[in-house]
Amino acid sequence: MKLLLAEDDVMLGTSMEKGLALAGFQVDWVRMGNQAIEALSTHSYDVVLLDIGLPQVDGLQILRWMRKEGQHTPVMLVTARDAVPDRVAGLNLGADDYLSKPFDLDELCARIHALARRPAGRGQPHLQLGRLEVHPIEREARLAGKALALSQREFDLLTAFMRQPGAVLSVAQLESQLYGWGEEIVSNAVEVHLHHLRRKLGEPWIVNVRGVGYKLVQVP
Repeated sequence: MKLLLAEDDVMLGTSMEKGLALAGFQVDWVRMGNQAIEALSTHSYDVVLLDIGLPQVDGLQILRWMRKEGQHTPVMLVTARDAVPDRVAGLNLGADDYLSKPFDLDELCARIHALARRPAGRGQPHLQLGRLEVHPIEREARLAGKALALSQREFDLLTAFMRQPGAVLSVAQLESQLYGWGEEIVSNAVEVHLHHLRRKLGEPWIVNVRGVGYKLVQVP
């Protein structure tokens, strides 16, 4: 799952980035409001963690811009404990949740997973298509009840497909799910990870739509 973390406090941001990465998330961390807008303009994210007190462009302005642009990505506001008016304003602008500083990392991760499930109406913390199952919180994948030994990139690829079964995803869209903002991408890297994932699945779950991209289909 790919997150945008907009937080200008270096100590807190470093701690959150490391903790979320260890929990299996792909994190893009920006420290300025204008950087957040730039990242949101060029990449897609599953959840945005947005500090209200950002320099240059504050969190509420970013949230207002997102909703005006038709971006419905779930947003969690990260606020000071006593910033009640800001929290109320953020919720009125379209924020989906908020968390007061200081907070527990386990609670943050649980809330992120809950937010990511909401847009597709998923009440269960796992994804399933026929015999194929993905458990994002535990970072486990199973085929016909048997655990799949996937690398981090392979797991993220499979999760991206499982969130949109049947949808054709371009290589650029898959790159956006696998790599961070500004991270160098080796040529054909996505195709290499796809090759390994398809080999481990052992059946044609992932179909190449020539000239367009790839999609996940159910195999009986």
